[in-house]
Amino acid sequence: MKALFFTREFPPYVYGGAGVHVEYLAAELAKLIHVDVRCFGDQDSKNDTLNVKGFPFEDGVFKNADDKLKSVFKTLSTSLHMNTNAIDADVVHCHTWYAHFAGIISKLCYGTPLVITTHSLEPLRPWKREQLGRGYDASSWVEKTAIEMADALIAVSEETKEDVLKHFNVDEDKVKVIYNGINLQEYVVTNETSTLDEYGIDKTKPYVLFVGRITRQKGIIHLVNAIKYIDADTQIVLCAGAPDTPEIGKEMEDAVNEVKKTRDNIIWIDKMLDKKEVIQLYSHADVFCCPSIYEPFGIINIEAMACNTAVVASAVGGIKEVVVQNETGVLIPLEQQDAAPFEPVNPDKFSRDLANGINTVISNDELRNAMAVNGRKRVEEHFDWVAIAKQVEALYKSLI
Repeated sequence: MKALFFTREFPPYVYGGAGVHVEYLAAELAKLIHVDVRCFGDQDSKNDTLNVKGFPFEDGVFKNADDKLKSVFKTLSTSLHMNTNAIDADVVHCHTWYAHFAGIISKLCYGTPLVITTHSLEPLRPWKREQLGRGYDASSWVEKTAIEMADALIAVSEETKEDVLKHFNVDEDKVKVIYNGINLQEYVVTNETSTLDEYGIDKTKPYVLFVGRITRQKGIIHLVNAIKYIDADTQIVLCAGAPDTPEIGKEMEDAVNEVKKTRDNIIWIDKMLDKKEVIQLYSHADVFCCPSIYEPFGIINIEAMACNTAVVASAVGGIKEVVVQNETGVLIPLEQQDAAPFEPVNPDKFSRDLANGINTVISNDELRNAMAVNGRKRVEEHFDWVAIAKQVEALYKSLI
């Protein structure tokens, strides 16, 4: 059996959870079946069971396009080009709306069964209009069309399945929940501290860690606004880069600069670090904070838990299925607006609650250490890529 992945992200060009998912799922599936990957970029590699081919953006063609629409046009063009090479796979598997148009074309032109993994859903990410303008209507149409014509859908959490059934016209029998996973041999506690030394993190003081992109979805602004309520002795380490828009990048910069006026133990690493560096940060953090306002799953939480780090996270989406309250971390209730953009009804209360959760865990050694042990155990029992790949393979077989 052969599966073809269509994806925007694949190493070395990975910037989000969906890219991490595709990288590890492809590697694990390739131990079971043949996997071809067609992605955005210049990749070109082959081995016995995993072939990767990148398709670069056509920058020159769209140089005169509206800035907010350029990425949409490039995405649709690249998705079309990914279909010009003949498809001989038994199943096509798409990841994120960026690659869904490729899946639409492949099903129409080649008739290959189509699987869609719903890493996130456009109706629940209205802030993307800031990034794409009217292109958000195009991305929403692509996603809706692909999801409703797919032969099978993978939801990365039970709540994501509910969201799919609520927002799209699909048969419930077509939707299967298969969690994200983690490489348990790679994500383990390390004693290495070179990354902490490089960025000036004081190894004698506790720190709370954030890892992620600067985007509305990840809620990083709410964590920055919580800093003034976090114990003064706790360092704040923000590993945050790749802002969605210049505007949110500026908002982040202004917020950090404002809070730095009253404390000097804030370390902002404004780029995406490699895995070994991030694992060091996870390993030595006292608390990992995930303040997302929308999170279908949240791979970053299991990365932290795998490195024996307690988690303080917003109680939204799939996070509630990953973090166990008062066992592997603390879940912070988030009362959200009923309509877009789904921001907290009371942002200051949410920030205070985040700070209270962080302060509680850091100040209680016994609680924190128990959460660290329980988190690693939970990841080992529920989020191993080996088992997850077998579930995906079984789904493929059911379609052929």
